[in-house]
Amino acid sequence: MFGYYFNLALRSFKRNKVLTALMVLAIALGIGASMTTLTVFYILSGDPIPTKSAKLFYPQLDPEGKQGYVAGEEPQDQMTRFDAEKMLREKRGDRQAMMSGGSAAIEPEKQGLTPFAIDARYTSADFFPMFEPPFKYGRAWTAQDDDARARVAVISKELNDKLFGGADSVGKPLRMNQVEFRIVGVLDHWRPTPRFYDMTSDRYGELEQAFVPFSTSRALKMGTSGNMNCWGDQNNEDGEGSHSINAPCAWIQYWVELGSPEKVEAYRQYLVNYSDEQRTAGRFERPTNVRLRNVMEWMDFRQVVPSDVRLQTWLAFGFLAVCLLNTVGLLLAKFLRRSGEIGVRRALGASRGAIFVQCLIEAGTVGLAGGILGLGLALLGLWAVRQQPASYAELAHLNPTMLATTFVLAIAASLLAGLLPAWRAMQVTPAIQLKSQ
Repeated sequence: MFGYYFNLALRSFKRNKVLTALMVLAIALGIGASMTTLTVFYILSGDPIPTKSAKLFYPQLDPEGKQGYVAGEEPQDQMTRFDAEKMLREKRGDRQAMMSGGSAAIEPEKQGLTPFAIDARYTSADFFPMFEPPFKYGRAWTAQDDDARARVAVISKELNDKLFGGADSVGKPLRMNQVEFRIVGVLDHWRPTPRFYDMTSDRYGELEQAFVPFSTSRALKMGTSGNMNCWGDQNNEDGEGSHSINAPCAWIQYWVELGSPEKVEAYRQYLVNYSDEQRTAGRFERPTNVRLRNVMEWMDFRQVVPSDVRLQTWLAFGFLAVCLLNTVGLLLAKFLRRSGEIGVRRALGASRGAIFVQCLIEAGTVGLAGGILGLGLALLGLWAVRQQPASYAELAHLNPTMLATTFVLAIAASLLAGLLPAWRAMQVTPAIQLKSQ
């Protein structure tokens, strides 16, 4: 029966080409605009580490002085070096990692390459088992390397391809900032979107190309990048100024892995106890104010999706609603013009339900055609997004999930638009229509 009604829908399209074209175009325009913005929203708001996002947590403390204190406000979104290193030593989570962004100058040995700058990440050994980046060669460094301030590095696949032609470079030297490091691992392609572990810099850009122990970066006084918030007098006892271990400056991201709800609650209490302890010691002046958010909660709090993308998504779906209203009117006109035909079918025994289903299948067929055209418009729209200067622009591609969503949305929207016209069509009275013929 479905095939018969589908065939009737195609015949109807041929009889009313202009009206059909208008309906298909209306749905296609709405679908094209909606899927362009929805795809961008989906990419930017997706879970960057779905296998562990519920187990990775971002702790926050409030180490500032009393000046400017407002009760109930959010604590610092980064940690001081003192707090991060102390909590790292205390190891109250299953795993924990402290980190900061930086940059380094590479001095390649490969002929034809001149020195160039890269983004780097200074972190601790648990970074790799916590965030599970895939390794192509080698391994991560160890906690013993952290303690020894070892000059070791893990590099990205892209940097390995550039310097070593993609060969296994484990054990080879890498000169960064005029210092020789030993490569212990090479990552395979890895690009969590967004870069959730550091929301203070470009959230959607390329990831760092070199990872070195945080302790080593401080021993070598390597330059950092990202936000830093300081208060009070900065201690310059070790020549590092705001980067000093005792400096009242928040600039370090800190993550902890907790494998169960009980561990989460225990760690939350640990943060409270730690804050109380530091206030008793005279370091913290404000009342205890801690937060512990998992990956998705942290992303929501930091409003990872740009406000303009959210607005564009709402506007696009509003445009789709306008297109559907126009489609409702066109379907009404089309079905009611066929009142005589419908009356004859009813007189020959067709039920109201059969008429309703036939009209809905015709509306769904319009949606299918609109979805195909809308897919082309969405691809064109995403191409236009990729031409924009935004850092997330290059990520705007239609993946299989969004491809399927395009057709589901198009058919669902057309069926929704066809409900009222189909209901009106099935109300046609056979006797009245036969008398008027």
